[in-house]
Amino acid sequence: MKTIATKKELISLLDTERELGKSIGLVPTMGALHEGHLSLVKEAVKRYDICVVSIFVNPKQFNNPQDLITYPRQPEQDIALLEKAGCHYLFMPTEEEVYEEGAVEKVFHFGSIANVMEGVQRPGHFEGVALIVSKLFELVRPHGAFFGEKDYQQIAIIRSMVQQCAFDLDIIAMPIVRESTGLALSSRNQRLTEETRPYAPMIYQKLRESLDWKKGGKTPREIEQKVTEELNAHPCLDVEYYMIVDATTLQPITSWSDAPATIGCIACYCGEVRLIDNISYP
Repeated sequence: MKTIATKKELISLLDTERELGKSIGLVPTMGALHEGHLSLVKEAVKRYDICVVSIFVNPKQFNNPQDLITYPRQPEQDIALLEKAGCHYLFMPTEEEVYEEGAVEKVFHFGSIANVMEGVQRPGHFEGVALIVSKLFELVRPHGAFFGEKDYQQIAIIRSMVQQCAFDLDIIAMPIVRESTGLALSSRNQRLTEETRPYAPMIYQKLRESLDWKKGGKTPREIEQKVTEELNAHPCLDVEYYMIVDATTLQPITSWSDAPATIGCIACYCGEVRLIDNISYP
């Protein structure tokens, strides 16, 4: 695996690979890699001739400065994991390399898919995500890019960005990878304390229980309220939102017949750590 720090070198190396007829898969990350990330890398290695992984903690997608400061960084461990997973190129640029002074940045319009859930709670977050991912797509020019379904709304945003920019590539969404307890793997899990960690798996446990509540005849709104109240009853847990939405438009529903497919998305603080997860309602 070759580690690259500059855009110029990355473009040169990948141009050579393209001239040789190689297909390219991209896995954008912010580092602090776990098995969820590695599942994306392994799939990229399987589907494409060349796997490129980026590690860049993108300041433009953090609406909370403290969250940016405390975001876990472990570059040496990440490099070892990527080498073992079969990654070919690791792109680890500086902020100055990515965001050149005086450059005019793209502006995106996401409409209603950005006006709910994460878009409400984290103003500017999706604009920052779309900006860095669009830059990576321009540099790498991948045939496919891989994202985890834990960030369900983010995938919808990226698909919209791809349409707006007319990028020619496949967006591949991969299933959530979980601990044996059910807790969705996240780099932020590292920040859970000995006191708060036992409560984190309760988030997904409650989502699983809500499937039975639907079978029992409860409406989306009743389930949203019940999930929120029962999680908030636990010490250390504080639900920021739980919304059951149309799986395509991401708009709230009031009846199960409002959409052909529905998904429940949650953001919940466990102590000081903000965790997100989701579950599909059959």
